[in-house]
Amino acid sequence: MKKIGVLTSGGDSQGMNSAIRSIVRTGIASGFEMVGIRRGYDGLMEKDFTILESKDVGDILYRGGTFLRSARSEEFRTEEGQTKAVNNLKEAGIEYLVVIGGDGSYRGAAELNKQGIKTYGLPGTIDNDIPLTDYTIGFDTTLNVVTEAIGNLRDTMSSHERVSVIEVMGRDCGDIALHAGIASGVDAILVPEIPADIQKISAKLKDGFERGKTHSIVMVAEGVGKAEDIAHQINEYSGLDTRATVLGHIQRGGTPSAFDRVFTSRMGHKVIELVEKDIYGVALGIEKNEITYHSFEEIFASEDELNQNLYKVFEDLV
Repeated sequence: MKKIGVLTSGGDSQGMNSAIRSIVRTGIASGFEMVGIRRGYDGLMEKDFTILESKDVGDILYRGGTFLRSARSEEFRTEEGQTKAVNNLKEAGIEYLVVIGGDGSYRGAAELNKQGIKTYGLPGTIDNDIPLTDYTIGFDTTLNVVTEAIGNLRDTMSSHERVSVIEVMGRDCGDIALHAGIASGVDAILVPEIPADIQKISAKLKDGFERGKTHSIVMVAEGVGKAEDIAHQINEYSGLDTRATVLGHIQRGGTPSAFDRVFTSRMGHKVIELVEKDIYGVALGIEKNEITYHSFEEIFASEDELNQNLYKVFEDLV
């Protein structure tokens, strides 16, 4: 019986558990032995393996995070660490490895693939910053978490006639800020991909209050700068009472949305199909609502870009 290993690596994202569930149950139905690897690449180097039966992935579909746990491993970046991981996989008889994570996790999987382990990637990151997939695991759920938080903040901001600067995740990618900002009807969105004129934004906010608005919300992706600094600038330029809120790791939590559960279930099923066809060295995603796959090399050679048309939609709606 051939063995398939599965691990989660890097930052956790809602929907990782449902992906694991789909991979394990589809793999078992197809006659494979499924092996869970705890704590990402660290667990791979330390032989932290466990056989997964269908019952072991029961009741995790609706849970956020990852029950296999995750970690960022510096040792695995070294040649010695990768050699240790390969030897452990071969010793355990694990021929195939599914890695759920972001760019760094993909690069680790690609290195293992070069060393004879047949690897697959699933895009596990809330930032939506993996090329050649329309969405990543947890992105949709995170948008729901952020929009709910903004709704709560809007109530108190309106009561006190304030401007709220809300910082969301997105070091190099402004997708969370853009999508959640449109969904929440905010007044300004600052993303790393588009230069922002704080003075111009401040003047627009002040004009809104002079026309009778009781509150304003500015959405900031963390890659643009700290919410506290931007709030201070807006206060200096406009004189408006401006407060900063950093949502932080709350964005990674919560029950996965229906979209994330279905999306990950489809990808988990598809990856087992690829194993059966002996297609490997690829990462899966969703494009135009179809589950697709591309080689790691294609993904690394591509760039994830902000949807400029969607940003234009926002500008026309403000």
